[in-house]
Amino acid sequence: MLRKHVEVRKRMDADNIVAWEAPEVIRKYMTGGMCGYDREGSPIWYDVIGPLDPKGLLFSASKQDLLKNKFRDCELLRQECEKQSQKLGKKVEMVLTICDCEGLGLKHLWKPMVELNKELLTMFEENYPESLKCMFIVKAPRILPVAYNLVKHILSEDTRKKVMVLGSNWKEVLQKYIDPSQIPVEYGGTLTDPDGNPKCPSKINYGGDVPKQYYVRDQLAQPYEHTVVVNRGSSHQVEYEILAPGCVLRWQFKSEGADVGFGVYLKTKVGERQRAGDMTEVLPTQRYNAHMVPEDGSLTCSTPGIYVLRFDNTYSYIHAKKVSYSVEVLLPDASSAQQIQQLGDKLGEVALDHSA
Repeated sequence: MLRKHVEVRKRMDADNIVAWEAPEVIRKYMTGGMCGYDREGSPIWYDVIGPLDPKGLLFSASKQDLLKNKFRDCELLRQECEKQSQKLGKKVEMVLTICDCEGLGLKHLWKPMVELNKELLTMFEENYPESLKCMFIVKAPRILPVAYNLVKHILSEDTRKKVMVLGSNWKEVLQKYIDPSQIPVEYGGTLTDPDGNPKCPSKINYGGDVPKQYYVRDQLAQPYEHTVVVNRGSSHQVEYEILAPGCVLRWQFKSEGADVGFGVYLKTKVGERQRAGDMTEVLPTQRYNAHMVPEDGSLTCSTPGIYVLRFDNTYSYIHAKKVSYSVEVLLPDASSAQQIQQLGDKLGEVALDHSA
């Protein structure tokens, strides 16, 4: 582990990384930032999820630069802890994180972004163990257990125990740990930027959609698990059983030579193939230019049942279509889903994974 840590620091040029300037698109559109200190003097880091544009960032910046930028953030926080230790005359070694999940949605479950987040978390666990004091999740949406289930296996048991979901009284809870003067007005405190801005954007970046002028690519190379030929005048159906509400269907596909239709349906009869007109339409069939740009998408399944992903070539009287695709069913983390359900709009807080 030590050797790996040394290798990572060397690869990231850790001794000089604080002086490294990230590409402009990362500086402008990667969300989050350090703002204030808790009542014990620990630095506070804000992660702002909703306005983050996963595709825009990955189409505009290299994965290596995104990893390097996060490593730089960690180094800045480590140095800030050292400064606080000297200032306060006591050891300050950990960071309190506030994760604003308002707006967390299906776009954040885009597979390349999930894979990047896994690498970021692995890097954090391997190189900055014990540096997380606590993570407070505020404004958690119903999809949070699905997102958490994708990455929780990377987190150590100790880290999982430090993740807390706050209820509707989250502003009051934050003030138990942080003086209001150290919390932006946006998050229930009294701190503003010098110009009076309640969000403190000089310290916390709120991102936004990345303008396409920054794009250096319009797609990412993705492996596909299946390849089929959809004959002219026909369709190809793939079935997935969803056992509980809240699961997410995630797909990606490309075609060769020409466009292909795609839609999602819910079967009304189990055990037999059904025509599209006999099933419940969930995602209307559209023709996609997947031969030019691969398509990807996702769907939160509110109803259990057999979902059918249908590749449609019934409109073509001449050409068969070769389609490559991958489909995943993303399951919510059972314990955290139950806890969030119980929390609802009640006051209080719950550990996201009390069972580790």
